[in-house]
Order: sequence, then C-alpha cells, then structure tokens
Amino acid sequence: MATPQLNQVVISKQALNQQDLARNVPYISIKKAGQQPLLRQPRRTNPVIWFGAILCLIFSLLLIFFGIATLIIVLVMKPRTPMFDTPTASLNLIYFDSPENFNGDLTFLANFSNPSRKLDVRFEYVEIELYFSDSLIATQALQPFVQRQGKARLVSIHMVSSLVHLPPNLSLELQKEVQRNRVTYEVRGTFRVKFNLGLIHYSYWLHGRCQLELSSPPIGVLLARSCRTKRR
Repeated sequence: MATPQLNQVVISKQALNQQDLARNVPYISIKKAGQQPLLRQPRRTNPVIWFGAILCLIFSLLLIFFGIATLIIVLVMKPRTPMFDTPTASLNLIYFDSPENFNGDLTFLANFSNPSRKLDVRFEYVEIELYFSDSLIATQALQPFVQRQGKARLVSIHMVSSLVHLPPNLSLELQKEVQRNRVTYEVRGTFRVKFNLGLIHYSYWLHGRCQLELSSPPIGVLLARSCRTKRR
C-alpha cells in the first residue's frame, strides 16, 4: 500500500464545488440588520414664496378674464370713434398793432358727435387751438362732458388773439390773405374720450383737425372747411 506524500494536499469534492459556486454568484453587499440608509430631509418651502405664487396666479387669471370680457363687449357693443367738426364760423377781427403783433377774433361752432348706437362717451379732456400756418394764435379748454349715444353737441367757441407775435413772413402772408378776402385758419382739437363698458373703462386720445377758409372781417363768413378726426 502506497503512503501519501507530505507535500500533497487532499481537497474534497465538496470543497471544490463550493469554490466554483462562489465564483459564479455576483457580489452582494449585506448590511447589518440594524443599519438604516441615510436620507436627506426635504426642505420646507418658504410661506412667502407660496403666497407670492398664489398672488401671481390670481392676477394672471384676472387679466385673462378682463381681456376676454373686454373683447366680447367690444365686439357686441361696437364702439365707434367720436367725431369733431366746425359747421359754421365767423371771423370778426384781424388787426395789427405793429408789423408783428397780431390781434384777432374768431367765433365758431364745434360739433362733437357720438356715432355709437349703444354706448355713451365721456370727453374727459378737451383743448381747442387755433393756428395760422402752423403758428399758434389762440387756445381754449372746455369742461368735461358726456355725449349720449347717437347724439351730437354744438358748442360755441370764442377764440381771441391779443398781441400775438407772428414772424414777419407770416404777418405779411396774413395781411395778403385779408386783402384777397380769403383767410385760412386751422382749428386743432385734442380730446381724451372714455367709454364705460360696465366694470370696464375703455379710453384713448383723439385729434381733430379742421381747415377753415373765411372771408375777411368784420363780417367774415365760412366759405369752405375740411375736417378729420384721428385716433391715437
């Protein structure tokens, strides 16, 4: 019977099978049963941020609501632009104290009409200016008023020019027009109008222009006119 050598190691078949199984099984990390994973506590949102966000949301919803409401009301009511006109005028005086100091007197009827059939319009700001060749010679302001739907209002305007300085070329041109018995003035009106659409107020600026041709004073009458009203 052969005796095993001292340098030989006897490994059982069961041990070899356990080693092969360990090589094939992936590494699995096993934590202690009492150890819990470390989780970061969520940070609480500042109440001020929540309050600001809610306010922004409410404001946005209100803007959308009023925008849609305004569009619907405008489409249903169909507000039309008010008109400015000067149907009659009388040139009473043109007088020069000196070659460049002008005095004048003009009276005319201003016609403010509201063509809208369903809405009243309020003239909140009314300023009337009188020009000769782009040179301001008189001005007047009117009190605010309300113009009813589909109605017109006639207002007598008395424009007085006292010692108004005119450049030499304009002074000479005005004197020539008086001699030709045909004086040209321009009436300019600046208005701010507002429509009340229930809880919604709709306002904008208007500019009226009327070019007047009149005979010479003291009984100067309106010979021709051209008026237009533009919205700004």
